[in-house]
Amino acid sequence: MIDNAGCSNATRVMIDSARKHGILLEAVQVLTDLNLTIKKAYISSDGRWFMDVFHVTDLSGNKLTDKSVISYIEQSLGTIHHTRSKSFDGLTALELTGTDRLGLLSEVFAVLADLECNVVEAKVWTHNGRIASLIHVKDCDSGSPIEDSQKIDKIEGRLRNVLKGDNDIRSAKTSVSMAVTHTERRLHQMMFADRDYERKPIIRTSSDCPLVTVQNCLERGYSVLNIQCKDRAKLLFDVVCTLTDMEYVVFHATIDTEGELAYLEFFIRHADGTPISSEPEKERVILCLQAAIRRRASEGVRLELCTADRRGLLADVTRTFRENGLNVTRAEISTQMDTALNVFYVTDAKGNPADPKIIESVREAIGMSDLKVKELPPISHQKAERDEPTVGSGGAMLLSLGSLVRRNLYNLGLIRSYS
Repeated sequence: MIDNAGCSNATRVMIDSARKHGILLEAVQVLTDLNLTIKKAYISSDGRWFMDVFHVTDLSGNKLTDKSVISYIEQSLGTIHHTRSKSFDGLTALELTGTDRLGLLSEVFAVLADLECNVVEAKVWTHNGRIASLIHVKDCDSGSPIEDSQKIDKIEGRLRNVLKGDNDIRSAKTSVSMAVTHTERRLHQMMFADRDYERKPIIRTSSDCPLVTVQNCLERGYSVLNIQCKDRAKLLFDVVCTLTDMEYVVFHATIDTEGELAYLEFFIRHADGTPISSEPEKERVILCLQAAIRRRASEGVRLELCTADRRGLLADVTRTFRENGLNVTRAEISTQMDTALNVFYVTDAKGNPADPKIIESVREAIGMSDLKVKELPPISHQKAERDEPTVGSGGAMLLSLGSLVRRNLYNLGLIRSYS
């Protein structure tokens, strides 16, 4: 159900479904893939049933009025039986992980250009001195996916050598993936497998660290997880994605935003029904969630490149960044028809804000009209509605099942009792 009347400053999306592992992630994924901002959420499971309420807006903080978007949400949420993924048919997927360093992305794209691989889509994340990238390519001449085993071996070998550099002989990895996976979820999985949450950063990043606490509510058999951090787009997706891949099940949750801050509270158990059982496990959950939140946190100046696509474009652009001492902390590469639409976040070599004069010099080299400096899109949050409580800001609150989550669902008329 999608309701535009019951909430003064957001569109309310309500889902009632049979409970199964991963269904919360699927629902959140549908909303975040549309670049919707989730201002509030109330999540509760009752026996075999799962009930979600999301208060969403567009990136400008407005209610959803586009009927085609509303129809798409209804259709997508009404038929989620498996994780949806953007189709990359006709492309070859390359997965790369290794130690981040200045100019690494330039070397990667130079190798792909030399091997006549056309980059159609790509996403690059960096965190704690590590880099993970999922790059979708096709053959430059034929426009077909790259399936020749000898060429694939050559691509993997050349890229592995680049990723190894002088000091990453054991942990650098390259592979060709045939599985269809949601790109951003796969990036989380790759960095989690690379244990980025345990590593010390080589390039300094900001000290803005999410506050994560975990306590056990033993009388109810749950672990209570509280997160307080700066709000941003796709925050809930990143948290739920990590919990799901760590084999935790969310039974109840409340998500609220106030100003620039987000407060998230989850009642979780292992897939086998038990709560978190030890201090080391608790510490690991905290580290993993902090890493998941910070991976997407955009460090640096946002540069948007919109220009006619051509062979070697990415190699040339990223080489210009490298030659001017700019480090790419995150990148989103896409093409539409014959146009390249690319986003880069850049800092100086030490992770500090880039010198505006250097940015302008880079723009002159690449094309002032093609490469533009863009601010991050604002996440608009009006003051929380008075009839709905906000989640506490700080340590874990040991709330029984008769508390915040179910009371809000009761107020919304989705359950008959919250006692």
